[in-house]
Amino acid sequence: MSCGRAVFGASGVFFSAVALLWHDPATWQNLDHIWSLPLGAHLGNGIMAAQIAGGFGIMHPRAARPASVVLCLVYLCFSLACVPDLIAAANLYDKFGGSFFLFLSLFFGAMAVSASEERQQNRAVLLSRAARLGLGVCAASFALGQGLLLRQTARAVPKWIPPGQMFWAIVTTAAFVLAAGAMLSNRHARLAIRTMTLMVGLFGSLVWAPLLIVHPKEHFLWSELAETLLVTGAAWSIGDLKHL
Repeated sequence: MSCGRAVFGASGVFFSAVALLWHDPATWQNLDHIWSLPLGAHLGNGIMAAQIAGGFGIMHPRAARPASVVLCLVYLCFSLACVPDLIAAANLYDKFGGSFFLFLSLFFGAMAVSASEERQQNRAVLLSRAARLGLGVCAASFALGQGLLLRQTARAVPKWIPPGQMFWAIVTTAAFVLAAGAMLSNRHARLAIRTMTLMVGLFGSLVWAPLLIVHPKEHFLWSELAETLLVTGAAWSIGDLKHL
């Protein structure tokens, strides 16, 4: 089992635990649309429980393959739950830089785990390339989201990191653009994925974790940290694939 898969699985368990502990919009964010469905509360709890089972499952060799399929279904549901906001969005950020592509990146991460467990080489190559291309599209969305909210992105950068907040906001946005281009063109894709993995992981450790330590009662911060770690694990799992 790779370290990326371990991070991916553990982060999924963490995110579900937080969501099941606090049933509020600050924790569930766009996923609270699930509650409006018939038996929505039970459906939401069931999906989170499935994420826990899938998260633990991909960390065990014998269960990894079926667990990855479970996670694919979970993250597909998460992405679909964001579609109403996507359709109703009145600005570019909510249409192209919101949670839909974040959860879609997790779907491709689960697909990568499935590809790594696939015994038929042709199918493994197909799934691996689909995961790479999918993550490339998501990285482009991340770049657009940061670019449209550059000032807000800059304010999230810790002030103690030289040379300045806006510098790092611009650099990380450009890094997402370059990573997206590398993945979509398959030129130095593995290096781009691993660099993006490191960058997103640093977001979690330098931005969300310190804020959570200072404001532990803010449910939104718990959710953001969990989602950042999930994206880190998903990208890491894709970067570990044999075929890209």
